[in-house]
Amino acid sequence: MDLTTTYLGKQLKNPIVASASPLSKSIGNMKRLEDAGASAIVMYSLFEEQIEHEAAELDHYLQYGTQSFAEALTYFPEAAEYNLEPDNYLNLVSKAKAELDIPIIPSLNGVSTGGWIKYAKKLEEAGADALELNVYYIPTDSLVSPEDVENRYLEILTAVKSTVSLPVAVKLSPYFTSMSNMAHQLVKAGADGLVLFNRFYQPDIDINELEVRPGVTLSDSSANRLPMRWIAILPGRPKASLAATSGIHTADDILKMMMAGADATMMCSAFLKKGPEYINTLLIDLERWMAEHEYSSIEQMKGSMSHKSVSDPAAFERANYMKALNRYTLLV
Repeated sequence: MDLTTTYLGKQLKNPIVASASPLSKSIGNMKRLEDAGASAIVMYSLFEEQIEHEAAELDHYLQYGTQSFAEALTYFPEAAEYNLEPDNYLNLVSKAKAELDIPIIPSLNGVSTGGWIKYAKKLEEAGADALELNVYYIPTDSLVSPEDVENRYLEILTAVKSTVSLPVAVKLSPYFTSMSNMAHQLVKAGADGLVLFNRFYQPDIDINELEVRPGVTLSDSSANRLPMRWIAILPGRPKASLAATSGIHTADDILKMMMAGADATMMCSAFLKKGPEYINTLLIDLERWMAEHEYSSIEQMKGSMSHKSVSDPAAFERANYMKALNRYTLLV
């Protein structure tokens, strides 16, 4: 079977991409992902706050002791004291590119324009094959308009694109007023790909300790309905690669996303639950299904069940909502 697909202008050996997760924090686990069959790896996110913190720390050390006697050489810090996460991240990208043969896509996570964006160029120099721009932004100020939110995404994308020649994908939230319009604006501003969707981690309340606590809840397959719907609606409209993420756990989930029109599927929770070697099972199941249903390639099925391809496109719209409610019956 021909499982190859093209994402961000790069041919991938199959549509299974390891999305940002703790697995990309070590070369050992990244090798496990590659050996199991992952076609590319999106690295864990480097946050704007981490980059800005390093800049502040370095400035502190460079200024510290400057009013003292020149003989006080002990004021000069050891490199380890200010060699924080961003430099370690760059080193890991370089090492991954030296030791792995699949594309490595660093993830930059930020919410404002600023000096941290210059790290995009450093990541390019470290050998990155592309960048994923993750704008994890929750507007809590009631005075911030929808246009302000959209412009924030566009300004950050424009700033990043101005510093690199690499392909840049934008990882989106599903909460825009008009997703199709936002996708169009991002592609017009230079996005080479869109990743649908960012799954915001929701805080919980500890009713005994009376504290708000962050937490990570791994997804299941039910979470893929939202990205699948929009992947199906968008193909043919924005001229960019589309990647599906959230709730992709089985070969069936991958096939559905391909039929909806995705160019790649990004997986995290499934690998955290079952280990990188689970990719072997997914690939076997993909080929078995394709053989049984007489598909010779991923490209053959790509977009075959998208909004523009199905006989009843209203199934992706309001009519589907009404039909689903009218057909539902009580279980007890």
